[in-house]
Amino acid sequence: MRALQPEREARFRALYADAHADVLRFTRRRVHPTQAEDVVADAFLVAWRRLDDAPSRHDDARAWLFGITRHCLLNTHRGQQRQQALAVRLIDAAALASTENFSAADAQADLIAQRLDLAAAWRRLSIVQQEVLALTSLDDLTSPQAAQVLGISATAYRLRLVRARRALRAHLTPTDTPSTQLETQP
Repeated sequence: MRALQPEREARFRALYADAHADVLRFTRRRVHPTQAEDVVADAFLVAWRRLDDAPSRHDDARAWLFGITRHCLLNTHRGQQRQQALAVRLIDAAALASTENFSAADAQADLIAQRLDLAAAWRRLSIVQQEVLALTSLDDLTSPQAAQVLGISATAYRLRLVRARRALRAHLTPTDTPSTQLETQP
């Protein structure tokens, strides 16, 4: 039997207040900014309808909402060409600038070069690899939570994560060109 309406509404309000900002950030990385609010509204509508299915633990409820949001995103993407523009923020400019081997200008130039390399490597990853890395790095989900979002086992998720990290490293590692290979041979 459904919980009494005031209790149900209070539980939903608490869930909304707790997770709205995270769900919105999750969504903004995956759709055009003009669509993000609509997708989040759809996700919370589904969450309201399925509130009795929501896990009681905060982190699990957050992952549950990410799963709902992911399905709403998939519905949004049907009929549209899938976009591959996820924001990647991995380097703290302040930490880089504070290193003693770089001046502020050198640090800024190095930061820009690293971000360009990272963006290029990111685009070379498959959509599945991008999603797995984003769930862990950008959305700060544990393997079981991210697996729940994708509807797979935690073991399968960890395997995908290892492969995605390996692929990203491979795209970031400079490869020898034929001319440099010739120079290094005796």
